[in-house]
Amino acid sequence: MADAGLTVAVLGVGTMGAGMARNLAAAGFELRVWNRGRERADALADVAASVADTPADAVRGADVVLTVLWDAASVADVLAEAAPGLAPGTLWIQSSTVGVDGAAELADVAAEHGLVYVDAPVLGTKGPAEQGTLVVLASGPDDARDRCAPLFAAIGSRTVWVGAAGQASRLKLVANAWVLTAVEGIAECLTLAGGLGLDPALFLEAVRGGAMDAPYVGLKGRAMLAGEFDRAFALSGAAKDAGLIVAAARAAGADVAVIEQVRAHLDRAVDAGHGDLDIGATYLTHQP
Repeated sequence: MADAGLTVAVLGVGTMGAGMARNLAAAGFELRVWNRGRERADALADVAASVADTPADAVRGADVVLTVLWDAASVADVLAEAAPGLAPGTLWIQSSTVGVDGAAELADVAAEHGLVYVDAPVLGTKGPAEQGTLVVLASGPDDARDRCAPLFAAIGSRTVWVGAAGQASRLKLVANAWVLTAVEGIAECLTLAGGLGLDPALFLEAVRGGAMDAPYVGLKGRAMLAGEFDRAFALSGAAKDAGLIVAAARAAGADVAVIEQVRAHLDRAVDAGHGDLDIGATYLTHQP
């Protein structure tokens, strides 16, 4: 159990942040929550010591600030609002997916306020966030590791430390490139099977249990065929992340032609009105 006297302020309690917050509370941390849409924060009133009206109220006197927001701009905006309540030396765990440039910009924000900045995006979607089985990709000062350990144990099944702050955001882009490519590949294989006059479910059966299989193939493939797109990883978020991946790759001179096409397909699905659905809804744009 965590030190009962340690206070964690969670800024952003949407699809991911809500589950993370509940697991922090269950681990014994004193929890404060804030969200731009108050109703999401109010839904955590049963486990939170307080539901704050402003970011500054949430972070005032907190030992740890955890941000789980949309992008670097939203994180920077919320930290600016929180500034009156921030104290130098506060541990800031930044778990939003913000990309390479975003992570560097937020490091500057941390320095401006004298915060201990740990760049720590996570791998996993709504289910793992609720179950406390996320994989935490962490980067930051070595002397922050022990401070982070009990928090990461509460929200995740394991932690991968990858060096100085910002490195974790780079690894997050690499991992998400694989996720997005896999989902688009599943959608295209099911579409191709149907186009060739086959039952698309035969693709899932053919690869099941073999070297070409993965849990994600069956999970997303079955959901696509059933038309079940309850949001675990929003398609709009996937499209945003694809843009970050492409931007980072271009800046690094890396050839990522496949993910560039994946980005175009995800953007098409968002334009078709599917952005609030799960990423698997990209399948809908392949159908006649």
